[in-house]
Amino acid sequence: MIAPVTVDDLVERIAARHYSLGVIGLGYVGLPLALTACEAGFAVVGFDVNPARVAEINAGTSFTTHVADARIASALAEGRFEATTNFDKLASVDAVIIAVPTPLTKTRDPDLSHVADAARQIARRLRPQHLVVLESTTWPGTTMEVVAPILDESGLRRGADYFLAYSPEREDPGNREFRTAVIPKVVGGDGAAAATLATALYQALVTKVVPVSSTTTAEAVKLTENIFRSVNIALVNELKLIYDKMGIDVWEVIEAAKTKPFGFMPFYPGPGLGGHCIPIDPFYLTWKAREFDFTTRFIELAGQINTAMPQHVVDRLAEALDRDQGRGLSGVAILVLGIAYKKNIDDLRESPSIRLIELLELRSSQVDFHDPHVPVVPPDRDHTRLGGRRSVELTPEALGRYNVVLIATDHDAVDYGMVVASSKLVIDTRNVCERLGLSAPHVIKA
Repeated sequence: MIAPVTVDDLVERIAARHYSLGVIGLGYVGLPLALTACEAGFAVVGFDVNPARVAEINAGTSFTTHVADARIASALAEGRFEATTNFDKLASVDAVIIAVPTPLTKTRDPDLSHVADAARQIARRLRPQHLVVLESTTWPGTTMEVVAPILDESGLRRGADYFLAYSPEREDPGNREFRTAVIPKVVGGDGAAAATLATALYQALVTKVVPVSSTTTAEAVKLTENIFRSVNIALVNELKLIYDKMGIDVWEVIEAAKTKPFGFMPFYPGPGLGGHCIPIDPFYLTWKAREFDFTTRFIELAGQINTAMPQHVVDRLAEALDRDQGRGLSGVAILVLGIAYKKNIDDLRESPSIRLIELLELRSSQVDFHDPHVPVVPPDRDHTRLGGRRSVELTPEALGRYNVVLIATDHDAVDYGMVVASSKLVIDTRNVCERLGLSAPHVIKA
């Protein structure tokens, strides 16, 4: 009689790399994770519903500058990686990690349809010894209240036949110092066996694993991280507004304040929030809090302040234009510098630049953009208004044709000296001109 496979047996297989992974969702989180697993010696199958992305990855091409083509090509050449739309291959892997989007609906309610779809795909192929880990950011309780019931429909016993865990993603696109493998991983399991197995897997992938008591705690960790950032960014954005009225430079204040070696952490104002995490994730807790008859006042106030920042920038631009050129926004030619949500990346998710362009065009301005990392805005559902628009070339002659240049994202690849020297009016939302010693009368902070 063959002895049953134990958790200790599975841990040994992980250590020996006789263990395979499936990653559902090959986006900004899933693709780096899949390649990190390949580089750690595991065979990985990446799943995505987008055939074009799958074909692109299998050809050795990355959809984002955050992941180098060479990493994909290396994993493919070593035979450790393949991308597919065929979810039947889930049955052949030992662990499945879900890394799919978790957006908000138009009414700011959580949209877990992608998570539920992924769970259903797994449930149809679930087998004994499978480990399933959710990484998508969501409200505390999602793993047990949404994913677990779907997987349990397979008839397999959770904690005995298969194992379930949660480990929040911590990707930071564009950050060269912190790649996936060196970012500590928080892990919460549904029971001791799941926690042991998931911890062993992530210990093989990253330099440090931080076990917590439950999947719900792990989910709360991720939300806490992003809420902390959202609230503090809102605070400095509000300080910027009031200090501006008082004739005080908030950037100078922050630079001086951060010299205190304790009790202060610098955050910086901007034209609004971007990316998937900070603008969206805090509202998952706001939504869940209603179940407990609790109002998340700090979170909602921070959201209101940060959401209002693009309008503040447009108002500041209009004031400067009226003062310097004696005209309103109608018919004015404006160049937006940077359409990605933060510097040195090509990620447009929730970018405040998109909102800035929309607001300016509603005021009948003629708006172009330049972004060294985004040659064209993809025509997807999030950018229906701007889809297909192309980045214009940045030259002194081109800059001279615009009434205003609006610095929305401070990419390092932009020649700001040329921008200041060749532009009639510059609205700087990132303080990049002063940081580079390019202050001038026609450069206005906003």
